[in-house]
Amino acid sequence: MELKNAVPWGRSLAEYKKMFCLSEHDLTKSILGCGDGPASFNAELTKLGGSVTSIDPVYSFSHDQLKSRIDEVYDEVMPQMERTKSNYLWSTIASVEELGKIRMAAMGTFLADYEQGKQENRYIDAALPKLPFEAQQFDLAVCSHFLFLYSEQLSLQQHLDAILELNRVAKEVRIYPLTTLKGEQSEYVEPLLMHLAARNMKCTVSRSDYRFQKNAVNILTITP
Repeated sequence: MELKNAVPWGRSLAEYKKMFCLSEHDLTKSILGCGDGPASFNAELTKLGGSVTSIDPVYSFSHDQLKSRIDEVYDEVMPQMERTKSNYLWSTIASVEELGKIRMAAMGTFLADYEQGKQENRYIDAALPKLPFEAQQFDLAVCSHFLFLYSEQLSLQQHLDAILELNRVAKEVRIYPLTTLKGEQSEYVEPLLMHLAARNMKCTVSRSDYRFQKNAVNILTITP
């Protein structure tokens, strides 16, 4: 992976709680965050006494490299957000400008925690579909803005392999959103539900508490 190809864009603990409908009990579990990037989820929950391990290939880079890339991506993404703001709901977040402040605050919290988190093995350079963890090592795995979102870049088989690996290392898996970058439900949702049901895995599509991208209203929960 090359740093110039990374698109670090971080979300907060409050957003994770809404995206994945995380209860106070959920937050006491051992959690794996898949593709967390520069989210402040790990830093914030760790500070509250939680147990979180985040994986992402961007964790192969240094603090300074990530900070530089975050600044570059911010300048790339914000004009795009302005041009496509009609694709989003501006109720909780009032404007593109406010969105930028929220994202930079989350990524700033991540950067302040990054080096210590690396030392504590809370930020691990790893990627699906093969993770360096034992079977059922985590109570809960959450995957934010990766699977389904990048349906044009990842095949159905890659999605299936990734979900099976998450199910191997965690007792429960939650994925959000089920929409693509175009804001449409991924064509992989239905066939994946069929594949997983054939393996006797319990899959539930339910409403997320998070509202920002239009049509991104559901999460997928998977248990053995």
